[in-house]
Amino acid sequence: MTDHLVLVGMSVSDVDARDELRAEAENRQATLAFLQMGDPSLSAELTRLADAGATTITLVGIDRGPIAPGHSWLRRIAAHWWRERAGARPDVLVTTDLGVAVPITGAEPGLTSAAWADVSGHRHQVMLCRGPRCTAMGAVDGLRAMVLAIIEHELTDDDVLLVHTGCQFPCNQAPVVSVQPDDVWYGGVDATVAAEIVAEHLVAGRVVDSHQLPRNKGPETC
Repeated sequence: MTDHLVLVGMSVSDVDARDELRAEAENRQATLAFLQMGDPSLSAELTRLADAGATTITLVGIDRGPIAPGHSWLRRIAAHWWRERAGARPDVLVTTDLGVAVPITGAEPGLTSAAWADVSGHRHQVMLCRGPRCTAMGAVDGLRAMVLAIIEHELTDDDVLLVHTGCQFPCNQAPVVSVQPDDVWYGGVDATVAAEIVAEHLVAGRVVDSHQLPRNKGPETC
């Protein structure tokens, strides 16, 4: 087949819904790729299809809510791959929110920008564990609630930086979230607790005692 359709999971939460997305892809006679944190990555799938002789590849971004990046990132990543491709380059089209397939030309914005050159001025860095246990225990629900609460409280990059991490260790307390530089750890962070962490800790400056985990530091070394 020279024409190929690829469904692209846009959000980190789409990795958790891999089976559902794969079934949808099969129903549409497509393959599946991920924009972030999933395998195969979009770049890897484009390379595989191009090496297999695909002449036209159409990408459809799957937008599953507020934690998905804008579709402009799908075009940026696809265009970066297209420009960097060493071998034969297929035609790559990206489907817009309105369902129109727009071809990649190579003139799209790159992956760097002056706006992204410096570390943000955030006061808090919130580390959301996406290890296997936390993910199985519903970390993505807390993530969605935290993003929505950040939007509701009109926090910006100068207030909080959300970071997805691997295992943060106290797996029995899953889902786990830590807030730095305050060195505060939370366990059992469901959607309700996540929203409370934003309102109380990040906005009001009060630790949510009901879900704070004990922190036993090792001895200091010189």
